[in-house]
Amino acid sequence: MATILIVDDDAALSEVLAETVRSLGHEARTAASGPEALAALAREPTDGVLLDLRLPGMDGLPLLERIRARAGAPPVAVLTAHATATNTIEAMRLGAFDHLTKPIGRADLARLLSEMLAAKAGLGPLRTEARPVEFIGSSEAMRKIQKAIGMVADSGTTVFIQGETGTGKELVARAIHDHGRRRAKPFVAVNCAAIPAELWESELFGHLRGSFTGAHADRQGAFQEADGGTLFLDEIGDMPLSLQPKILRALQERVITPIGGKPVPVDVRVISATNRDLFERVREGAFREDLFYRLHVLPIHLPPLRERIADILPLAEHFLAPAGKWLGPDAAARLIQHRWRGNVRELRNVLERAAVLVRGEKITASDLDLNSEEASPTSFDWPEENLPAAIARLEELLIRRALGRSGGNRAEAARALGIHRQLLYTKMRRYGLCPSEGKPEEAEGGG
Repeated sequence: MATILIVDDDAALSEVLAETVRSLGHEARTAASGPEALAALAREPTDGVLLDLRLPGMDGLPLLERIRARAGAPPVAVLTAHATATNTIEAMRLGAFDHLTKPIGRADLARLLSEMLAAKAGLGPLRTEARPVEFIGSSEAMRKIQKAIGMVADSGTTVFIQGETGTGKELVARAIHDHGRRRAKPFVAVNCAAIPAELWESELFGHLRGSFTGAHADRQGAFQEADGGTLFLDEIGDMPLSLQPKILRALQERVITPIGGKPVPVDVRVISATNRDLFERVREGAFREDLFYRLHVLPIHLPPLRERIADILPLAEHFLAPAGKWLGPDAAARLIQHRWRGNVRELRNVLERAAVLVRGEKITASDLDLNSEEASPTSFDWPEENLPAAIARLEELLIRRALGRSGGNRAEAARALGIHRQLLYTKMRRYGLCPSEGKPEEAEGGG
Protein backbone atom coordinates (compact mmCIF):
# COMPACT_ATOMS: atom_id res chain seq x y z
CA MET A 1 0.00 0.00 0.00
CA ALA A 2 1.36 3.40 -1.00
CA THR A 3 0.71 6.83 0.51
CA ILE A 4 -0.57 9.37 -2.02
CA LEU A 5 -0.76 13.09 -1.25
CA ILE A 6 -3.56 14.97 -3.07
CA VAL A 7 -2.95 18.72 -3.30
CA ASP A 8 -6.11 20.58 -4.37
CA ASP A 9 -8.01 23.50 -2.85
CA ASP A 10 -11.37 22.19 -4.11
CA ALA A 11 -12.47 20.13 -1.11
CA ALA A 12 -15.18 18.22 -2.96
CA LEU A 13 -12.94 17.21 -5.87
CA SER A 14 -10.11 16.38 -3.49
CA GLU A 15 -12.31 14.05 -1.48
CA VAL A 16 -13.64 12.28 -4.58
CA LEU A 17 -10.07 11.73 -5.73
CA ALA A 18 -9.06 10.52 -2.27
CA GLU A 19 -11.93 8.00 -2.20
CA THR A 20 -10.84 6.63 -5.57
CA VAL A 21 -7.23 6.34 -4.39
CA ARG A 22 -8.38 4.44 -1.30
CA SER A 23 -10.58 2.14 -3.38
CA LEU A 24 -7.46 1.25 -5.37
CA GLY A 25 -5.81 0.00 -2.19
CA HIS A 26 -3.68 3.02 -1.26
CA GLU A 27 -3.68 5.50 1.59
CA ALA A 28 -4.76 9.03 0.65
CA ARG A 29 -3.75 12.29 2.33
CA THR A 30 -5.02 15.73 1.29
CA ALA A 31 -3.63 19.26 1.38
CA ALA A 32 -5.39 22.44 0.27
CA SER A 33 -2.34 24.69 -0.29
CA GLY A 34 1.36 24.68 -1.09
CA PRO A 35 2.58 25.25 2.49
CA GLU A 36 0.22 22.56 3.76
CA ALA A 37 1.54 20.14 1.15
CA LEU A 38 5.19 20.87 2.03
CA ALA A 39 4.41 20.37 5.70
CA ALA A 40 2.76 17.02 4.96
CA LEU A 41 5.78 15.89 2.94
CA ALA A 42 8.11 16.86 5.77
CA ARG A 43 5.95 15.14 8.33
CA GLU A 44 5.58 11.66 6.83
CA PRO A 45 6.87 9.51 3.95
CA THR A 46 4.93 9.96 0.72
CA ASP A 47 5.06 7.71 -2.34
CA GLY A 48 3.36 9.96 -4.87
CA VAL A 49 1.72 13.37 -5.26
CA LEU A 50 -1.33 14.39 -7.31
CA LEU A 51 -1.03 18.15 -7.76
CA ASP A 52 -3.50 20.79 -8.94
CA LEU A 53 -1.98 23.85 -10.63
CA ARG A 54 -4.21 26.58 -9.21
CA LEU A 55 -3.65 26.86 -5.50
CA PRO A 56 -3.95 29.69 -2.97
CA GLY A 57 -0.70 31.35 -1.91
CA MET A 58 1.63 29.22 -4.01
CA ASP A 59 0.75 28.06 -7.52
CA GLY A 60 1.30 24.48 -8.60
CA LEU A 61 4.43 24.98 -10.72
CA PRO A 62 6.52 26.66 -7.99
CA LEU A 63 5.27 23.99 -5.60
CA LEU A 64 6.25 21.26 -8.06
CA GLU A 65 9.74 22.72 -8.24
CA ARG A 66 9.98 22.81 -4.43
CA ILE A 67 8.82 19.20 -4.16
CA ARG A 68 11.15 17.90 -6.86
CA ALA A 69 14.11 19.70 -5.23
CA ARG A 70 13.68 17.66 -2.05
CA ALA A 71 16.00 14.74 -1.38
CA GLY A 72 14.22 11.51 -2.27
CA ALA A 73 11.34 13.44 -3.83
CA PRO A 74 8.26 11.38 -4.75
CA PRO A 75 6.95 11.41 -8.32
CA VAL A 76 4.42 14.18 -8.94
CA ALA A 77 1.56 14.05 -11.45
CA VAL A 78 -0.14 17.31 -12.35
CA LEU A 79 -3.94 17.16 -12.68
CA THR A 80 -5.55 20.35 -13.93
CA ALA A 81 -8.70 21.61 -15.62
CA HIS A 82 -6.68 24.46 -17.14
CA ALA A 83 -4.09 22.72 -19.32
CA THR A 84 -2.10 24.99 -21.62
CA ALA A 85 0.93 24.36 -23.78
CA THR A 86 3.09 26.48 -21.48
CA ASN A 87 2.10 24.84 -18.20
CA THR A 88 2.34 21.38 -19.78
CA ILE A 89 5.88 22.01 -21.03
CA GLU A 90 6.95 23.67 -17.79
CA ALA A 91 5.50 20.92 -15.60
CA MET A 92 7.36 18.24 -17.54
CA ARG A 93 10.56 20.32 -17.57
CA LEU A 94 10.36 20.73 -13.81
CA GLY A 95 10.15 16.98 -13.36
CA ALA A 96 6.45 16.13 -13.32
CA PHE A 97 5.80 12.45 -13.96
CA ASP A 98 2.83 13.35 -16.14
CA HIS A 99 0.45 16.22 -16.88
CA LEU A 100 -3.22 15.26 -17.20
CA THR A 101 -6.50 17.08 -17.56
CA LYS A 102 -9.40 16.76 -15.14
CA PRO A 103 -11.59 14.85 -14.69
CA ILE A 104 -9.58 11.62 -14.58
CA GLY A 105 -11.40 8.28 -14.58
CA ARG A 106 -10.75 5.40 -12.21
CA ALA A 107 -8.99 3.26 -14.83
CA ASP A 108 -6.71 6.12 -15.87
CA LEU A 109 -5.93 6.92 -12.24
CA ALA A 110 -5.10 3.28 -11.53
CA ARG A 111 -2.73 3.21 -14.50
CA LEU A 112 -1.14 6.52 -13.47
CA LEU A 113 -0.51 5.41 -9.89
CA SER A 114 0.88 2.07 -11.03
CA GLU A 115 3.35 3.78 -13.39
CA MET A 116 4.30 6.44 -10.84
CA LEU A 117 5.03 3.93 -8.12
CA ALA A 118 6.97 1.66 -10.50
CA ALA A 119 9.18 4.58 -11.57
CA LYS A 120 9.49 6.19 -8.14
CA ALA A 121 13.26 5.84 -7.85
CA GLY A 122 14.07 7.22 -11.29
CA LEU A 123 13.07 10.90 -11.10
CA GLY A 124 15.31 13.79 -10.06
CA PRO A 125 14.89 17.55 -9.55
CA LEU A 126 15.10 19.99 -12.43
CA ARG A 127 15.44 23.68 -11.72
CA THR A 128 15.48 26.77 -13.95
CA GLU A 129 13.01 29.37 -15.08
CA ALA A 130 11.86 29.54 -18.69
CA ARG A 131 10.04 31.85 -21.05
CA PRO A 132 6.58 30.75 -22.16
CA VAL A 133 6.22 29.55 -25.73
CA GLU A 134 2.90 29.85 -27.51
CA PHE A 135 1.46 26.58 -28.77
CA ILE A 136 -2.07 26.58 -30.13
CA GLY A 137 -4.03 23.36 -29.73
CA SER A 138 -4.78 20.88 -26.98
CA SER A 139 -5.26 17.60 -28.85
CA GLU A 140 -3.76 14.52 -27.24
CA ALA A 141 -1.16 14.41 -30.01
CA MET A 142 -0.02 17.97 -29.31
CA ARG A 143 -0.04 17.43 -25.55
CA LYS A 144 2.37 14.52 -26.09
CA ILE A 145 4.64 16.86 -28.03
CA GLN A 146 4.44 19.50 -25.30
CA LYS A 147 5.33 16.92 -22.65
CA ALA A 148 8.27 15.71 -24.73
CA ILE A 149 9.53 19.29 -25.10
CA GLY A 150 9.42 19.78 -21.35
CA MET A 151 11.27 16.53 -20.71
CA VAL A 152 14.13 17.19 -23.15
CA ALA A 153 14.48 20.98 -22.78
CA ASP A 154 17.12 21.04 -20.04
CA SER A 155 19.09 18.18 -21.52
CA GLY A 156 21.95 18.96 -23.85
CA THR A 157 21.27 15.84 -25.89
CA THR A 158 20.77 15.98 -29.65
CA VAL A 159 17.09 16.04 -30.68
CA PHE A 160 15.69 14.77 -33.97
CA ILE A 161 12.28 16.08 -35.14
CA GLN A 162 10.45 14.28 -37.92
CA GLY A 163 7.29 15.60 -39.53
CA GLU A 164 5.64 16.62 -42.76
CA THR A 165 6.26 20.03 -44.27
CA GLY A 166 4.25 22.72 -42.50
CA THR A 167 3.73 20.88 -39.21
CA GLY A 168 5.83 23.32 -37.17
CA LYS A 169 9.18 21.60 -36.71
CA GLU A 170 11.04 24.87 -36.18
CA LEU A 171 8.45 25.96 -33.61
CA VAL A 172 9.16 22.79 -31.63
CA ALA A 173 12.91 23.38 -31.89
CA ARG A 174 12.51 26.97 -30.66
CA ALA A 175 10.35 25.80 -27.79
CA ILE A 176 13.02 23.30 -26.70
CA HIS A 177 15.60 26.10 -26.76
CA ASP A 178 13.39 28.70 -25.04
CA HIS A 179 12.44 26.35 -22.21
CA GLY A 180 15.97 25.02 -21.63
CA ARG A 181 19.11 26.16 -19.86
CA ARG A 182 20.54 27.61 -23.10
CA ARG A 183 17.64 30.05 -23.63
CA ALA A 184 19.80 33.15 -22.92
CA LYS A 185 22.18 32.13 -25.74
CA PRO A 186 21.58 32.24 -29.52
CA PHE A 187 19.13 30.08 -31.44
CA VAL A 188 20.44 29.75 -35.02
CA ALA A 189 18.29 28.10 -37.70
CA VAL A 190 19.78 26.79 -40.95
CA ASN A 191 17.62 25.52 -43.82
CA CYS A 192 19.74 22.75 -45.28
CA ALA A 193 17.58 22.59 -48.41
CA ALA A 194 18.28 26.23 -49.31
CA ILE A 195 22.09 26.36 -49.22
CA PRO A 196 23.96 26.26 -52.56
CA ALA A 197 26.39 23.34 -52.72
CA GLU A 198 29.49 25.57 -52.94
CA LEU A 199 28.53 27.50 -49.77
CA TRP A 200 27.76 24.60 -47.43
CA GLU A 201 31.06 24.45 -45.56
CA SER A 202 31.39 28.21 -45.21
CA GLU A 203 27.76 28.53 -44.04
CA LEU A 204 28.18 25.99 -41.25
CA PHE A 205 31.85 26.31 -40.25
CA GLY A 206 32.84 29.79 -41.43
CA HIS A 207 36.00 30.89 -43.25
CA LEU A 208 39.03 33.16 -42.93
CA ARG A 209 39.76 36.09 -45.19
CA GLY A 210 41.57 35.05 -48.37
CA SER A 211 40.85 31.34 -47.90
CA PHE A 212 39.11 31.21 -51.29
CA THR A 213 38.15 33.57 -54.12
CA GLY A 214 35.58 36.05 -52.82
CA ALA A 215 36.47 35.58 -49.12
CA HIS A 216 37.10 39.27 -48.48
CA ALA A 217 36.63 39.06 -44.70
CA ASP A 218 36.54 36.54 -41.88
CA ARG A 219 33.12 34.98 -41.42
CA GLN A 220 31.70 32.98 -38.56
CA GLY A 221 29.68 29.93 -39.52
CA ALA A 222 26.43 28.79 -37.95
CA PHE A 223 28.20 26.59 -35.38
CA GLN A 224 30.15 29.53 -33.98
CA GLU A 225 27.15 31.87 -34.15
CA ALA A 226 25.21 29.38 -32.02
CA ASP A 227 28.04 28.84 -29.52
CA GLY A 228 26.55 28.28 -26.07
CA GLY A 229 23.08 27.99 -27.57
CA THR A 230 21.18 25.87 -30.07
CA LEU A 231 21.80 25.13 -33.75
CA PHE A 232 18.70 23.99 -35.65
CA LEU A 233 19.47 22.10 -38.86
CA ASP A 234 16.18 22.01 -40.75
CA GLU A 235 15.69 19.53 -43.59
CA ILE A 236 18.86 17.68 -42.58
CA GLY A 237 18.00 14.96 -45.10
CA ASP A 238 19.06 17.30 -47.91
CA MET A 239 22.62 17.67 -46.59
CA PRO A 240 25.20 16.47 -49.17
CA LEU A 241 27.19 13.33 -48.36
CA SER A 242 30.48 15.21 -48.73
CA LEU A 243 29.71 17.41 -45.73
CA GLN A 244 28.30 14.74 -43.44
CA PRO A 245 31.65 13.50 -42.02
CA LYS A 246 32.47 17.04 -40.88
CA ILE A 247 29.05 17.40 -39.19
CA LEU A 248 29.61 14.05 -37.47
CA ARG A 249 33.01 15.21 -36.19
CA ALA A 250 31.53 18.47 -34.92
CA LEU A 251 28.85 16.54 -33.01
CA GLN A 252 31.24 13.97 -31.56
CA GLU A 253 34.25 16.15 -30.75
CA ARG A 254 32.56 19.57 -30.37
CA VAL A 255 35.22 21.03 -32.64
CA ILE A 256 34.82 22.74 -36.02
CA THR A 257 37.43 23.93 -38.52
CA PRO A 258 36.70 27.11 -40.51
CA ILE A 259 37.93 27.11 -44.13
CA GLY A 260 41.55 28.26 -44.02
CA GLY A 261 41.63 28.23 -40.23
CA LYS A 262 42.50 26.07 -37.24
CA PRO A 263 40.17 23.84 -35.19
CA VAL A 264 37.88 25.79 -32.85
CA PRO A 265 35.98 24.26 -29.90
CA VAL A 266 32.23 24.95 -29.81
CA ASP A 267 29.52 24.30 -27.24
CA VAL A 268 26.35 23.83 -29.28
CA ARG A 269 23.21 21.79 -28.83
CA VAL A 270 22.09 20.48 -32.21
CA ILE A 271 18.45 19.93 -33.07
CA SER A 272 17.77 18.53 -36.53
CA ALA A 273 14.56 18.04 -38.48
CA THR A 274 13.37 16.53 -41.71
CA ASN A 275 10.22 15.70 -43.64
CA ARG A 276 11.97 12.74 -45.25
CA ASP A 277 12.28 9.13 -44.15
CA LEU A 278 15.92 9.45 -43.10
CA PHE A 279 16.38 5.73 -42.48
CA GLU A 280 15.29 5.12 -46.07
CA ARG A 281 17.91 7.67 -47.15
CA VAL A 282 20.48 5.61 -45.23
CA ARG A 283 19.43 2.45 -47.08
CA GLU A 284 19.71 4.32 -50.39
CA GLY A 285 23.26 5.39 -49.51
CA ALA A 286 22.32 9.08 -49.53
CA PHE A 287 22.86 9.56 -45.79
CA ARG A 288 25.57 8.23 -43.47
CA GLU A 289 24.31 5.62 -41.03
CA ASP A 290 26.67 6.75 -38.24
CA LEU A 291 25.45 10.34 -38.58
CA PHE A 292 21.83 9.17 -38.56
CA TYR A 293 22.28 7.44 -35.22
CA ARG A 294 24.22 10.41 -33.83
CA LEU A 295 21.32 12.72 -34.70
CA HIS A 296 18.54 10.28 -33.79
CA VAL A 297 19.21 10.29 -30.02
CA LEU A 298 15.97 11.90 -28.81
CA PRO A 299 13.39 11.56 -31.61
CA ILE A 300 10.16 13.57 -31.63
CA HIS A 301 7.50 12.79 -34.22
CA LEU A 302 5.32 15.74 -35.11
CA PRO A 303 1.94 14.47 -36.41
CA PRO A 304 0.21 16.10 -39.38
CA LEU A 305 -2.77 18.38 -38.80
CA ARG A 306 -5.22 15.79 -40.17
CA GLU A 307 -4.31 13.55 -37.23
CA ARG A 308 -5.11 16.23 -34.64
CA ILE A 309 -8.45 17.64 -35.75
CA ALA A 310 -9.16 19.09 -32.30
CA ASP A 311 -6.46 21.70 -33.02
CA ILE A 312 -7.90 22.96 -36.31
CA LEU A 313 -10.48 25.42 -34.96
CA PRO A 314 -8.29 26.86 -32.16
CA LEU A 315 -5.55 27.44 -34.75
CA ALA A 316 -8.04 29.03 -37.14
CA GLU A 317 -9.33 31.39 -34.45
CA HIS A 318 -5.74 32.31 -33.59
CA PHE A 319 -4.87 33.16 -37.20
CA LEU A 320 -8.03 35.25 -37.67
CA ALA A 321 -7.81 37.14 -34.37
CA PRO A 322 -5.39 39.90 -35.53
CA ALA A 323 -7.85 40.86 -38.28
CA GLY A 324 -10.87 40.84 -35.96
CA LYS A 325 -12.55 38.12 -38.03
CA TRP A 326 -14.37 34.99 -36.88
CA LEU A 327 -15.57 31.70 -38.38
CA GLY A 328 -19.17 30.97 -39.20
CA PRO A 329 -20.44 27.44 -38.38
CA ASP A 330 -20.30 26.35 -42.04
CA ALA A 331 -16.71 27.58 -42.35
CA ALA A 332 -15.71 25.74 -39.17
CA ALA A 333 -17.22 22.52 -40.50
CA ARG A 334 -15.46 23.02 -43.82
CA LEU A 335 -12.07 23.44 -42.13
CA ILE A 336 -12.51 20.27 -40.08
CA GLN A 337 -13.38 18.25 -43.20
CA HIS A 338 -10.36 19.39 -45.20
CA ARG A 339 -7.32 17.08 -45.37
CA TRP A 340 -4.67 19.84 -44.93
CA ARG A 341 -1.88 18.29 -46.96
CA GLY A 342 0.11 21.48 -46.29
CA ASN A 343 -0.64 21.19 -42.56
CA VAL A 344 -0.60 24.27 -40.30
CA ARG A 345 1.17 26.38 -42.93
CA GLU A 346 -1.66 25.73 -45.41
CA LEU A 347 -4.30 26.52 -42.78
CA ARG A 348 -2.62 29.81 -41.93
CA ASN A 349 -2.34 30.82 -45.58
CA VAL A 350 -6.00 30.01 -46.29
CA LEU A 351 -7.23 32.06 -43.32
CA GLU A 352 -4.90 35.00 -43.88
CA ARG A 353 -6.14 35.17 -47.49
CA ALA A 354 -9.78 35.05 -46.36
CA ALA A 355 -9.15 37.73 -43.71
CA VAL A 356 -7.80 40.09 -46.37
CA LEU A 357 -10.48 39.46 -49.02
CA VAL A 358 -13.61 39.33 -46.81
CA ARG A 359 -15.02 42.76 -45.94
CA GLY A 360 -17.15 41.74 -43.00
CA GLU A 361 -16.14 40.11 -39.73
CA LYS A 362 -17.67 36.71 -40.42
CA ILE A 363 -15.85 34.12 -42.55
CA THR A 364 -18.20 31.68 -44.29
CA ALA A 365 -17.46 28.42 -46.11
CA SER A 366 -17.75 30.17 -49.47
CA ASP A 367 -14.97 32.56 -48.42
CA LEU A 368 -12.47 29.71 -48.04
CA ASP A 369 -10.33 28.91 -51.05
CA LEU A 370 -10.13 25.15 -50.62
CA ASN A 371 -10.02 22.23 -53.02
CA SER A 372 -13.48 20.67 -52.87
CA GLU A 373 -12.06 17.25 -53.77
CA GLU A 374 -10.29 17.18 -50.42
CA ALA A 375 -13.35 18.02 -48.35
CA SER A 376 -15.47 14.90 -48.48
CA PRO A 377 -16.32 13.77 -44.93
CA THR A 378 -16.75 10.20 -46.17
CA SER A 379 -13.16 10.04 -47.41
CA PHE A 380 -11.63 11.91 -44.49
CA ASP A 381 -9.29 9.76 -42.43
CA TRP A 382 -10.46 10.66 -38.94
CA PRO A 383 -7.88 9.78 -36.27
CA GLU A 384 -8.67 7.52 -33.36
CA GLU A 385 -9.18 9.90 -30.48
CA ASN A 386 -11.02 9.81 -27.16
CA LEU A 387 -14.47 11.09 -28.26
CA PRO A 388 -15.58 12.63 -24.93
CA ALA A 389 -12.29 14.50 -24.61
CA ALA A 390 -12.50 15.83 -28.18
CA ILE A 391 -16.12 16.94 -27.66
CA ALA A 392 -15.22 18.62 -24.37
CA ARG A 393 -12.39 20.60 -26.00
CA LEU A 394 -14.68 21.76 -28.81
CA GLU A 395 -17.46 22.65 -26.33
CA GLU A 396 -15.08 24.73 -24.20
CA LEU A 397 -13.80 26.54 -27.32
CA LEU A 398 -17.35 27.44 -28.40
CA ILE A 399 -18.29 28.67 -24.93
CA ARG A 400 -15.19 30.84 -24.66
CA ARG A 401 -15.87 32.26 -28.11
CA ALA A 402 -19.53 33.03 -27.29
CA LEU A 403 -18.53 34.74 -24.04
CA GLY A 404 -15.91 36.79 -25.85
CA ARG A 405 -18.30 37.96 -28.54
CA SER A 406 -20.98 38.86 -25.99
CA GLY A 407 -18.52 40.91 -23.95
CA GLY A 408 -18.92 38.45 -21.09
CA ASN A 409 -22.75 38.62 -21.05
CA ARG A 410 -23.68 35.06 -20.12
CA ALA A 411 -27.36 35.37 -21.01
CA GLU A 412 -26.47 36.57 -24.49
CA ALA A 413 -23.81 33.87 -24.83
CA ALA A 414 -26.33 31.19 -23.82
CA ARG A 415 -28.79 32.43 -26.45
CA ALA A 416 -26.07 32.38 -29.12
CA LEU A 417 -25.17 28.82 -28.14
CA GLY A 418 -28.82 27.74 -28.09
CA ILE A 419 -28.73 26.48 -24.49
CA HIS A 420 -30.38 27.52 -21.23
CA ARG A 421 -28.44 30.03 -19.17
CA GLN A 422 -28.25 27.69 -16.15
CA LEU A 423 -26.70 24.98 -18.33
CA LEU A 424 -24.12 27.51 -19.50
CA TYR A 425 -23.26 28.28 -15.84
CA THR A 426 -22.80 24.56 -15.17
CA LYS A 427 -20.51 24.12 -18.16
CA MET A 428 -18.52 27.24 -17.23
CA ARG A 429 -17.84 25.75 -13.80
CA ARG A 430 -16.88 22.43 -15.41
CA TYR A 431 -14.27 24.08 -17.60
CA GLY A 432 -12.97 26.43 -14.93
CA LEU A 433 -14.24 29.60 -16.62
CA CYS A 434 -14.20 32.26 -13.91
CA PRO A 435 -17.45 34.10 -13.10
CA SER A 436 -15.56 37.31 -13.89
CA GLU A 437 -15.75 36.32 -17.56
CA GLY A 438 -19.48 37.06 -17.41
CA LYS A 439 -21.26 40.23 -16.41
CA PRO A 440 -23.11 40.55 -13.11
CA GLU A 441 -26.48 38.77 -13.04
CA GLU A 442 -28.51 41.99 -12.86
CA ALA A 443 -26.71 43.41 -15.91
CA GLU A 444 -27.61 40.48 -18.12
CA GLY A 445 -31.29 41.13 -18.41
CA GLY A 446 -33.90 38.42 -18.74
CA GLY A 447 -33.45 35.03 -20.27
